[in-house]
Amino acid sequence: MTIKLPKAIEAYFYADRNGGPEAIAATFTETGIVKDKGQTHRGRDAIRDWMADEAQQYSYTVEPFLIMIENGTTQVTAHASGDFPGSPIDLRFFFVLAGDKVAELEITV
Repeated sequence: MTIKLPKAIEAYFYADRNGGPEAIAATFTETGIVKDKGQTHRGRDAIRDWMADEAQQYSYTVEPFLIMIENGTTQVTAHASGDFPGSPIDLRFFFVLAGDKVAELEITV
């Protein structure tokens, strides 16, 4: 199923598929925040380092299939599969946007 994503979120998933840590960090505001696996990463440098660490540990694909918007937060549910523990799994991505950039992202199961 193809879903229509806001430009900033589409850019995030595109960078995750085709770019690297630098491309993903560039989809965030300068003061962007990522919350993942109980850790908080603040700013583009920390986000780039977080993604570089993830890329070293695992190879994976993520396919968004559901979007919901509520109270200024966009929730995207995506099917993730790869060589990580628990694969495959559906993850929820909670985005707060600032124009054409991601201001905050929280990833949960």
